Amino acid sequence: MITVSTRRRTTALTIPLVLGAALTGCADKHLDYQTDYSNHRPLRVTGHPSTGSLEAVQRVVWRLADGDVDGLAALDTEGGDARPAARAWIKAYGKAAARDEVTADFHEEGSVRQVVALHFTGPDRTQQLMVRIGEHDTWGIVLVNPEPTDVKKSGPAPTTR
Repeated sequence: MITVSTRRRTTALTIPLVLGAALTGCADKHLDYQTDYSNHRPLRVTGHPSTGSLEAVQRVVWRLADGDVDGLAALDTEGGDARPAARAWIKAYGKAAARDEVTADFHEEGSVRQVVALHFTGPDRTQQLMVRIGEHDTWGIVLVNPEPTDVKKSGPAPTTR
């Protein structure tokens, strides 16, 4: 026969275990983000990103730098197979994201969606993308085949002596 004190003891032991498991899941996500952050070049930012749009764009640049097709495709908010587009993005920008600085220029207000221009300094290219809230209120991107725009250099070419 179970007594009241045994039930209380069981409940008292179960609650911390459940809370600990829940907090561990949050800590793992935070630890993954911190590890990604410390393992990659800093992202230069202009404009006014929201917390969600900034995190989504950082993850895009990190997945590009890592050549992570599946990780980049997982950020797609549109559904379907995004791996072909992710492969095209990595082919176009992967080496530049790993080697050179990337600047993200956030346009307009970003509470639900935001247009972002990524500027890759190595190949002197710009790529626009849309970041937005997708399923389960998580931020991601509309991942379509890239359309790189070459940046025209202004002013005279530097001379060497």
